[in-house]
Amino acid sequence: MAQARSVVRIIDPIPVMEGAGVLLKRSIATRTLDYLDPFLLFDHFGSDDPADYRAGFPMHPHRGIETVTYLLAGLVQHRDTLGNAGTLGAGDMQWMTAGGGIMHEEMPGAVEGKMEGFQLWVNLPAKLKMTQPRYQDVAAKNIPVLQRADGVHVRVIAGMVDGVRGAVTEIYADPVYLDVTMPAHATFEQAIAPGHTALVYVFEGEGDFGDTRLANPKLGVLGDGDRVRVMTPARPVRFLLISGKPLGEPIARYGPFVMNTRAEIEQALRDLQNGTFVQK
Repeated sequence: MAQARSVVRIIDPIPVMEGAGVLLKRSIATRTLDYLDPFLLFDHFGSDDPADYRAGFPMHPHRGIETVTYLLAGLVQHRDTLGNAGTLGAGDMQWMTAGGGIMHEEMPGAVEGKMEGFQLWVNLPAKLKMTQPRYQDVAAKNIPVLQRADGVHVRVIAGMVDGVRGAVTEIYADPVYLDVTMPAHATFEQAIAPGHTALVYVFEGEGDFGDTRLANPKLGVLGDGDRVRVMTPARPVRFLLISGKPLGEPIARYGPFVMNTRAEIEQALRDLQNGTFVQK
C-alpha cells in the first residue's frame, strides 16, 4: 500500500563560519543533527555582502566522502591537486567523489551582486572510501527540467521524475536530488524508495509536506514511506528534495575526513603530513 512520508523532525539552520571566513547556514553536521545516514553535512551559502564569502575555501583535503555543490547564483572557481580546474555558474552542479584523497579549493564570487548555493556531503561505504577521485561536473543546460501543466517546475539533478533521469548517475547512494518550484494551489508527488533516508530543504516560500507546513528556511527530515506529497495552499514554495540509501556503517569523523575507524583517520593525517595523501 502506498504510504506518503511525513515530516518527523524540523531543523532550523544555524549560522557557522567555515573555510577562510565564509558565513553559512548549516542544517546537518551540528549538535542538533550530526549525521543523517548517508548525509554528513548540508550547508546553504550566499549573502548580499561579499565580505561573507569572498575569502572562500583555500586548498584543503577530503577523504572518504563525496561533496555535492549546487549553485543558484554567482560563481565558484575551483581547482585541485590532480590538475582539474573550472568555474561553476548559476544552475551548475558538481558531484565530486573524493575517495582515497584529493585536495581542492573553492572560491565563490558574485554575478550581478548575487551568490547563493548549497553543499551536501555524502558518505561513502567502506569498500569505496579509498577509491580513485572523480568528478561529475554538470552545466545548467544539461540538467533536465520538467515544466508541468500546473506550473510545477522540477530540475532533475539525480534520480527519476516522470520517466526523466537526472544528470548525475552511477552514485553508490542511489540518490534523488531535485530542485522543485511550485506555484500556489499546486500539488507535487515524487516516489522515494522505501528505507532510503529523505529530507526536504525549503529555501523560498512555504508548503505543506504531508500534515506539516515548512517555511523558509527549514530542513525537514522525512519518515519512511514510498513517496513524498507536497501542497501549496496559499503561497509558492521552492525546495530541495534529497534522498539516499543509508549505509548503516560506523563512522569516524575528523573535519574533511570521514572513515570507519579512528585508525583510518590517523592514517589520513599521517598521509597528509608525509605528502602521500593525494590518490593519483
